[in-house]
Amino acid sequence: MQTTTMTTSMTRVTTTTPFRTDIVYRFSRLIGEATRLPETLEMTTPIRFPHEDLSNANREVLDRLEPVALRTFTPSKALFSKSYGVFHETPEGRRLYDFSSGVLVANLGHNPVRWMRRFGELMRWQPDFFGPSSKPDEGYHAAVTLTAYNAATPLESQATSRLVDSLRTTSLGNRLQQVMWAASGSEAVQKALWACLHFHPERNIILATRHGFHGKKGLAGAVTGSEESPDRDPRVRFIGFPRAEIDDVSRMQQTLDLTPFSQELDAIARELGPQINCLITEPYLGGGGSYHPPAEYLQLLVNWCRKHDVLFILDEVQSNFGRTGRMYAFEKYGIEPDFVCLGKGLGNGVPVSAAAGRADVMASLKYGEASDTWSANPISCAAVIATLDEFERTKIVDNISSRTEQFVAGLNRLKETGLVAKVRGEGMVFGIECAAVGKKASQEVAIEIVRACYLGDGHHGIHLLGPLAGNVIRISPPLTITEAEATDSLDLLYRLIAGLASSMSVARH
Repeated sequence: MQTTTMTTSMTRVTTTTPFRTDIVYRFSRLIGEATRLPETLEMTTPIRFPHEDLSNANREVLDRLEPVALRTFTPSKALFSKSYGVFHETPEGRRLYDFSSGVLVANLGHNPVRWMRRFGELMRWQPDFFGPSSKPDEGYHAAVTLTAYNAATPLESQATSRLVDSLRTTSLGNRLQQVMWAASGSEAVQKALWACLHFHPERNIILATRHGFHGKKGLAGAVTGSEESPDRDPRVRFIGFPRAEIDDVSRMQQTLDLTPFSQELDAIARELGPQINCLITEPYLGGGGSYHPPAEYLQLLVNWCRKHDVLFILDEVQSNFGRTGRMYAFEKYGIEPDFVCLGKGLGNGVPVSAAAGRADVMASLKYGEASDTWSANPISCAAVIATLDEFERTKIVDNISSRTEQFVAGLNRLKETGLVAKVRGEGMVFGIECAAVGKKASQEVAIEIVRACYLGDGHHGIHLLGPLAGNVIRISPPLTITEAEATDSLDLLYRLIAGLASSMSVARH
């Protein structure tokens, strides 16, 4: 049961109602997933929890003044008062393990001291930035400008050169010669596609892997989903991505038959030939349900692109900066892209993204065609430099392989509860596919798991995002999680899901 508290200017009303699992959303439409919840967003009961007066008050304000479309559905609608390392705290003081990294952003953990010190240093905010003004008579600080639109700062020069050097550490980055900065992953994808379409204006067909997620805006939205997406762009043709063949970690060592994918590509080449401009894919299907292909699949795509003079774009927004176990996913998969789209972990919490790629392709864009207000803003550039510093000076990536084994074992254990059917993933990004239980569909079970983990044991809980593709829950803690933190959090996850399974069993009987 759930206590629902509603506050108005006149009175405060508390009612007790069952938690509704028919709260629904449209995200699955974007990824073209057949397993989905109903197609309209309806909240028959506002999300409220007992003993969370401060959080509930904030939820009430947001419900009143923001549309539900502003965020994807998560049954906790968690409020965070502060965050540190792998933890969030609610306004009521409950501590939550963060199993989302702010949707794959806080790879270094939340508010790392060394990173923040370096960030402030680059912006010239230290040591007494928040003390007296450096120009008391004027009331201003002499620090790095917060905006440099249509200008530049030394930070931009440093961030750009550092990023290109990082991408070109191996020969697989040879084609990544220049950078177009942006603020969000969608914008990075949009800019990469713009450049490719301008480079070969006589070619207007874009190939995109089916059930991918590249963003919700413009061309990024157009290459998201499948043929079933209602807002189809006639320039986009979708191609197959392995899913059923790799639906559990137990199948990851099996040989994937590439013949159907190769035949599909060859058929498209015969049909469309020189009309094909570029092909965009992800290293793994993130929003599409966490499907992680063998390297041979992505290598097939790249080789086909080379054979047919098609530009290859790898969208690493969700996978860059260590998430797959290597600094960049293209290194792990042994492929050489023409463009790489970066974001999320690139700034460790500061909004920044980038499309890195071939200089000759970018040269097809004229002045201003890839510009916007926030591209290469000084704060973003400082965040990128500080993040690169951490990865280059510490052994963060080396920590991942040990944690991978730990998480695979811990997540596979969840199958014992009967609520988790399959586990997929690599590096430090996993998806647990939920099972149907009794009369509850797998989508409903996924929602109940997210809610139960948020409520936790009364003192400690786990923050999870809303289910992907209807019934898959992403597990992606910060890369800096320690062995002890991983052990404690995975044990807590098991206890909470096992407890939920027990309550469901009692309810069935």
